[in-house]
Amino acid sequence: MELISGVFAFLFTVAVLSYLFGDNFFFRAAVYIFIGASAGYVAALLLGQVFWSQLIVPALSGSIEGIILMVLALLLFAKAFPPLSKLGTPSLALMVGVGAAIAIGGAVTGTLFPQVEASINAFDGISLFKDLGKVFEASLMLFVTISTLVYFQFSAKRDDGGKKQRNRVTRSLAFFGKIFIAITFGVLFAGVFSAALTAFIGRIDFLIKFIGSFL
Repeated sequence: MELISGVFAFLFTVAVLSYLFGDNFFFRAAVYIFIGASAGYVAALLLGQVFWSQLIVPALSGSIEGIILMVLALLLFAKAFPPLSKLGTPSLALMVGVGAAIAIGGAVTGTLFPQVEASINAFDGISLFKDLGKVFEASLMLFVTISTLVYFQFSAKRDDGGKKQRNRVTRSLAFFGKIFIAITFGVLFAGVFSAALTAFIGRIDFLIKFIGSFL
């Protein structure tokens, strides 16, 4: 089994790396198999751990919550049929509303508030004249946080051309905020590229070792 899995891993690695020479049948076959296997795994996971355990079992046991969820799920399936699509609107609205509330709440409590708190706490316990390095670091962190938040100010009035009318201070802060956002995206892209390069090196190392095992 180890030899068979190694052979399949070798073949799929070569098929994916063949894209370096252009789009071809082997690359598309490997991608289709990967997507199909991933979709099948996710579907089995959802059916077993969500649909069955969180919906069917509670409904069959007579739970009020389970019955309500079953009704909402059946109404949601009505969206697949145009004549009955309006019946699924309450379920869809509830799902989108809850998802948006969770996303916004997570962003505010997990990102915005901790960042503001960290910017304020950076000044805690430092002396203005003795710890100049820490003062500069804390001031820079606070400036980056404020300028980035100002960049996302959407309440400014707009002129007849649709451009935002901001005062000079707000425009300056928004300009620096845009620079810091660009730097952040650049760092994230570099991290993604580094991870992809590491995976590529790992696959090349696997190919070399796999071929070397037969020599």
